[in-house]
Amino acid sequence: MTLTKANIVASVHHDLGLPKSESAQSVESLLGIIKKTLANSEDVVISGFGKFCVKYKGEQKGRNPQTGEDTVLGSRRVVVFKCSGKLRDKINEKSYC
Repeated sequence: MTLTKANIVASVHHDLGLPKSESAQSVESLLGIIKKTLANSEDVVISGFGKFCVKYKGEQKGRNPQTGEDTVLGSRRVVVFKCSGKLRDKINEKSYC
């Protein structure tokens, strides 16, 4: 199952007993802070979870899958996630295959 924003709001509502509107506002506020921080090229570190970093990718060769035509992909910034050791251990303690 994929975790969606609606699922997160429902979990906050259930776990903290907040009204759904407050839960939604809290989740939106948190996500807004993360977006704003990343847009300023700053890292977001969440202890015990991981680190979101903005990395620069230079131009690179690409190909249009529909036409097969070679093209150049422009430079851009991308968000990279590095999980913490605690999260990695938690993920690896159970087999999901």
